[in-house]
Amino acid sequence: MTRTSATTPVPVVLAGARGHGRWHLANIRRLQHQGLVRLAGVCELNPLTDAELDLFAGEMPEQSADFGALLDSTGAGAAVICTPIPTHTTLALTAAARGVHLLLEKPPAATYEDYARMADGVRKAGVACQIGFQSLGSHAVPAVQDLVRSGAVGTVRGIGAAGAWVRDDAYFRRAPWAGRRRMGGTDVVDGVLTNPLAHAVATALELAGGGTAEDVVSIETELFRAHDIESDDTSCVRITTTDGLPVTVAVTLCAEEAGEPYVIVHGDRGRITFWYKQDRVLVQRAGHGPEETVHGRTDLLENLVAHLEDGTALLVPPERTGAFMRVLEAVRTAPEPTALPATAWHTRPADQGDGVRRIVRGIDGTVAAAADTLTLFSELGASWARPSEVSTA
Repeated sequence: MTRTSATTPVPVVLAGARGHGRWHLANIRRLQHQGLVRLAGVCELNPLTDAELDLFAGEMPEQSADFGALLDSTGAGAAVICTPIPTHTTLALTAAARGVHLLLEKPPAATYEDYARMADGVRKAGVACQIGFQSLGSHAVPAVQDLVRSGAVGTVRGIGAAGAWVRDDAYFRRAPWAGRRRMGGTDVVDGVLTNPLAHAVATALELAGGGTAEDVVSIETELFRAHDIESDDTSCVRITTTDGLPVTVAVTLCAEEAGEPYVIVHGDRGRITFWYKQDRVLVQRAGHGPEETVHGRTDLLENLVAHLEDGTALLVPPERTGAFMRVLEAVRTAPEPTALPATAWHTRPADQGDGVRRIVRGIDGTVAAAADTLTLFSELGASWARPSEVSTA
């Protein structure tokens, strides 16, 4: 966006500056260099050290564990919330009550009820709220949508998505809520579909034209776990939209080899594959050679600032994530994930450190096949996904 010398940087408070919050800290610094924002405060239970704030030497932000008090004392214009999932709604409403605009990390809430309460609260407060699905800032998303509208691959028959990631046992020890469905009666829902590979779900729904809650007719879930955790680490889901399109997402944290997650638009005359972390699109269609393009991306905090300054449309307002929250709710209310039998997985030393990782045998191919055929694990004949062991919501 274009700045003028008269423009005042937006004072920002970051809630949750460790873990993934470190990425936000670096991004805020990048935008501070451009004159877009100023880091006014950091909310952490344990204050950041000078070393952790070395990028801000000479202009140290105020720190406090009291989010509301920090917003008041800093005069924050915007807040970035990157805290544990169950805290999102409370903190978002705390900011909204003070007229502070928001970038709220995904998933926006741990339950659909909390999501609706948050969305209603920010709307009534008149504050802008951006949900942190960074993939929806990719310029490839409208490019793919334009290709579909132009009939490039014919009539769309469905959307598939696949994600094969590698996570070792240390990943599930990174925080008390990691790998949990609930803690002390509070919903957490830290499953593979709802947190680490949530972008696959949200992006697939967006390309299906089904981003709002009203766009979803039904949801089928198959939730499994190879690790000794509460939540799912190897799962698939099939969403049917109001247009009758099937959207099948298959993901795992127990891959044989780490791969780039992707979404496929299946047409009757071709397909479009979108590797959403790379902003890369491949079009394959009848009568044409393969066409590959790489697109730019708009940062979501930068987009929020532009919205506040000149009314630029928000890329990911809460209503655009309603369908994703319907999926999260289906996962939350589904039966407990099925523990895979020991014969279905094996261990290997972690790629880093002294830990180990669990690998589901053949899962890389199974995940890809589900996205390719729009079918669930049980329908693909996976030996560990017999229909009697499947949780369906």
